[in-house]
Amino acid sequence: MRRDLRSSSVILKAAAQLLLPLLLLLSLFLLLRGHHEPGGGFIGGLVAASAIALHLFATDMRSARGVLRVDPRSLMGVGLLVALLAGIVGPLTGGPLLAGRWVDLTVPILGELHLGTPILFDVGVYLVVVGSVLTFVLTLAETGEG
Repeated sequence: MRRDLRSSSVILKAAAQLLLPLLLLLSLFLLLRGHHEPGGGFIGGLVAASAIALHLFATDMRSARGVLRVDPRSLMGVGLLVALLAGIVGPLTGGPLLAGRWVDLTVPILGELHLGTPILFDVGVYLVVVGSVLTFVLTLAETGEG
């Protein structure tokens, strides 16, 4: 029985190492795609938090916090500030709260970019979701260790 548990643990660790970068990349894709199609900050944040939670289950608390590199509560605060910033651009430019404003930029490698406050709001939501889910998961994991 113990041998089966050890081999399944090795398989989980190997799978988590392969899946972590792929899931984080998928979460960024969902974040950016959601600007014009289904997806966005909420589902992208859930996928990113799930990737780090999978890494936590496969390894340990220290390794999972190392992947995150910042306190998840800080992510929530930064995310709220980013979303608030996106929301008040409208009133600052003479429009209603959460009014979308866009700017066209030419970036040397990427070419013409059409950026707006909705993507900024989605980034804020992404950070809030990652921060809140990981605060919950990491707190539960720490409670279970003690």
